Amino acid sequence: MKKVGIMGGTFNPIHNGHLMLAKQAFEQYALDEVLFIPCGVPYMKAGQNVEPGQIRAQMTALAIRDIPGFSLSAIEIERQGNTYTYETLERLASDNPNTEYYFIVGADSLFHMAKWVFPERIFANCIILAAVRDGKTTADMEGQIQILQKEYGADIHLLQIDCMNISSSDIRQKIAAGESIREKVPEQVRQYIERKGLYR
Repeated sequence: MKKVGIMGGTFNPIHNGHLMLAKQAFEQYALDEVLFIPCGVPYMKAGQNVEPGQIRAQMTALAIRDIPGFSLSAIEIERQGNTYTYETLERLASDNPNTEYYFIVGADSLFHMAKWVFPERIFANCIILAAVRDGKTTADMEGQIQILQKEYGADIHLLQIDCMNISSSDIRQKIAAGESIREKVPEQVRQYIERKGLYR
């Protein structure tokens, strides 16, 4: 079985924290590839200032273009209507039956996944790699994992990562305030944002 990690997200914009999380999952679980999937219409972020899917996909492509094993999928951007994780995973599993998928999430997502649309269909089609972060302890994470295992039979493993306190919302605020984001995003992404005048 091919082992493929999935980094899903709004990527509005993609930043160094996303890349670090993907790299550490890639190394710790000996993945063959990490697939970055920018969401199309993020129903959980309705009303927020989200750039069009193609813009976010272009920034993602720039961020990962020189990293071996990282690739981009536009599967969610190309789909009409709201983006649902269970649909993406079922489509990938159907198209690639010889692939085992590892869905990479932060602690915040792990504690909200039971409220996502059809969580049982998400857990049925992937292994979850959950990063210990967002103020949660390993004990907090293990407790939540037990709940999800009991409720859904979820296969969840912890991902130990170096702490990197970066968020897309913080980056957007810095851009709007005219502050530097050089340490927070890949240089090619910073140049793209500046060239397009995004988040101003």
